[in-house]
Amino acid sequence: MCNDSNSKQSCNCIAEILKVINILQCEVCPGDSCLETCTRAFFGPSVATAFNTRPVTLYTCNAAPVTMPVSNTPGETTTSNIFRVEKVDGCCATLRVLTFDSGTNTYTATNSFFTINTNCCCSIKCLADTFVEGV
Repeated sequence: MCNDSNSKQSCNCIAEILKVINILQCEVCPGDSCLETCTRAFFGPSVATAFNTRPVTLYTCNAAPVTMPVSNTPGETTTSNIFRVEKVDGCCATLRVLTFDSGTNTYTATNSFFTINTNCCCSIKCLADTFVEGV
């Protein structure tokens, strides 16, 4: 499917998964128990946990992780491959770059955003649900 201009499908499953994650993040409402997948209906290990983000990592068709700068500063060399879904419109997803501090095991929201054509992504990895301040 990657870069397949002959595909009759207008979008791929990555876009659909990102849409579900975005809806869950926007509405953060409990649901029925589901498998531990990207589309489980609640955040965290139980419905009583107050998380607001399901961080994701996206991969291109050659299995390379998508990485983006953590700031909009010209010449920025620090990058991250962890993102928060902010909006999905068809095959385009707007993502916020997150940073991760392994010492405190916390994510930090950045003011770095980008839009990606989900047809350019072939796999997605959902990370453990978390609370991210300021999103």
